[in-house]
Formats: sequence, structure tokens, C-alpha cells
Amino acid sequence: MEKQRFDVAVIGAGAAGMMCAAVAGQGGKRVVLIDHATKLAEKIRISGGGRCNFTNLQTNASHFLSENKHFCKSALSRYTPQDFLSLVKKYRIAFHEKHKGQLFCDDSAEDIIRMLKAECDLARVSWQMPCAVDSINKNIDGKFQMETQRGAFVVDHLVIATGGLSIPKIGASDFSYRIAQQFGLKLIPPRPALVPLTFAATDWSAFVPLAGISLEVEIEIGEKKDRTLFQEDLLFTHRGLSGPAILQISSFWQEGVPIFVNLLPQLDIAQTLIEAKTTSKKNLTNFLSAQMPTRLVEGLLQAHGVDGNAKLADMPDKRLRFIGEQFNRWQLVPNGSEGYKKAEVTRGGVDTRELSQQNMMANKVANLYFVGESVDVTGWLGGYNFQWAWASGHAAGQHISKV
Repeated sequence: MEKQRFDVAVIGAGAAGMMCAAVAGQGGKRVVLIDHATKLAEKIRISGGGRCNFTNLQTNASHFLSENKHFCKSALSRYTPQDFLSLVKKYRIAFHEKHKGQLFCDDSAEDIIRMLKAECDLARVSWQMPCAVDSINKNIDGKFQMETQRGAFVVDHLVIATGGLSIPKIGASDFSYRIAQQFGLKLIPPRPALVPLTFAATDWSAFVPLAGISLEVEIEIGEKKDRTLFQEDLLFTHRGLSGPAILQISSFWQEGVPIFVNLLPQLDIAQTLIEAKTTSKKNLTNFLSAQMPTRLVEGLLQAHGVDGNAKLADMPDKRLRFIGEQFNRWQLVPNGSEGYKKAEVTRGGVDTRELSQQNMMANKVANLYFVGESVDVTGWLGGYNFQWAWASGHAAGQHISKV
């Protein structure tokens, strides 16, 4: 079969891949977009509860984690949330701001997928889906040759946009990491991020009955300059903790490291209990239940060996301070996470020190690019990872269109 020739091949038709293909194609390049999936952009489709939290108005480099923390600044500054919003408005997609700058579609994530596909169609991008890539090599004249299920392709520029390992049921794989290693690029070891945390069954048995309870908390990890704190909702599960608070902190958590949860950030529990004991006739459970769900109060007191029926007036200050500590600074050490099957993103990936921050091209391999989640740039929860996908895909596509 005759080899098919294009200026650019983008492997991975997700957020970053479609953005890159559209920009490069609209810049005059002949682009082929290849993906092994049968359904287009499934990760966009399921994001944000099906409404796609497509960006965050507050985006800046401080909302991203990386071993090379300054790397993301260039791409993010050159393609901003307002730039993407202009595209959304061009397609008359209705959207709303939820909170903390998070923007969602009013109707469906399908609106974003249709928009990106339309941009690629405007650029006359050639679609190859489903199409698995069997091998990639660089020939003696510097071009990339790919063997695929739909024949051989020869291209000048190759963009890897296949993401990380999160949510394998929709097709996630280690493809980007294998290609990086094939061409001699280093990886930052990948691990699940934005993921629920779990606890040993023996440690968590007392909290299993609390599954389903949700409340806003402060959660923190680390000390001094490494301290990170979020105020978000927390959800009790049968195996541990979830909700936005936990997803946020999970990206920072490492094995054996404690996290601290303030279940009532608006109240100094110890001080409140000590002051109330002189006037209140309530028992401990009844008093605390005015501030949070009774089931949660009972479960926590029981787990910490405290008699909830004890009269507040009869309890020594030292004991009340201990109780306050458990509610205002509850220390927990997870034993793991729910893994890639529940992780929204993958932390780690292609070491950004191997790439140009201007255009995402590998320093050692001319015309080989890595964009989106495949690289070691991980955003907070709240639309930041999509903004990185748009920005990194745009940076690569714009550079390709000009060379």
C-alpha cells in the first residue's frame, strides 16, 4: 500500500490533540489526526458531570504542579481562558460560571466536542479513527514514518497527544510514555491525581457507616513553605474520602504522608466547648450536632473513644481540647488511592526539561512534540487541566504552522 504523506500527524484526538490539529491546519499545514478510539473525545464528554468544566478564569501557573514549575507559564500566557472563551462564544455555546472561576457548558460537553471538530474540519484535517498506531520511526531524511492499522504515514512533524493513564476504561494508555522513551526522553514517574483516597480497612471500619455524608472543610498537607490548603467539600465513602477537597489534596499527597482535615473551619471547637460548659446542660453529641450532621458527630466521637453521652459540664478542659483537636485538625494517613480507574488526571509524564516551553517540541528530537496530559504538568481541579490542553496544543500547533 502506498504511503500517505502529510505535513503533520497528531496522535490523540482529545482536547490537546484537536486544538493542535486545528491550529496547525488553519495555518496552512496538511494534518492527519489519528486516534485508536471509536468514540471521539470521550474524556471531554464525561467531564464535569457531562457539562465539561472547559476552563477556569483564574488560571495562572500557580494552579499547576510539575517538577519544572515554571515550564507552563509560556504556553498559558499565550493562550488564555479568554482566548478559549472567544472560541466558545463564536460557536454560541451557552455557558455559566459555577464558582471560583470554573466555566461549564449550560447544555452538554458535546458542544465543546462539536466545536473542536468543526475547527478541525475548517482546517481540512484528515481523520483516521479508529486507527491504532503499531510503530513510529524517524527515517534518514528526518521524517517520521508510522505503521498503522490504516496503512503507512510519512510526516514532517509528529505530535503526541494521547494523554496519561487515568480512566483506562475509555482508552487511556501509556502510549505517550513509550514513544518518549523510544526517542530517549526522560519521564517523571506517573501516578494517579485528582483521585479519591483510601484507608486500611481496620482504620476505616468505624467510618464506613458515615458513607454519603458531605460537608465543606479545610484540608491541608505539608508544613511551612510546602504547606498546601484547600477549602472545598469532602465526601465520606465506604473505602475512604472523596469530594473536591480530597481530589485537590490527592495531587500533593505521597505515601506515608498525613493529611489534616478541619471539619468546622468557621469554629474553634475546643474554645467553644470550654466556654459552653459553664452554661450548657447538653451532652457532647447534642451540642456538636448543632454544628454538623449528628451521624458524623457520633461516628467521630466513637472513633476517638469519646463518650458522646457525657455532659459537657462534667468534662475537663483537657478532654475538650482533645476533642477540639480531632474536629479542627483531624490527622489521617491514607494507605493509597482509588487508582487510575477513578483518577481524573495523571501526575507526572514526559519530563518538561526535555521540551521547549515555547512550542512543546523535544529538545533532542526535531519536530517531535508532546502536549496535554502526556507531559508533567498537572492542574488543580476546576478546569485548569483543560486550559493546559488548549494552551499546550495551541503552542505546538502555532509553531508548526509557521515552520
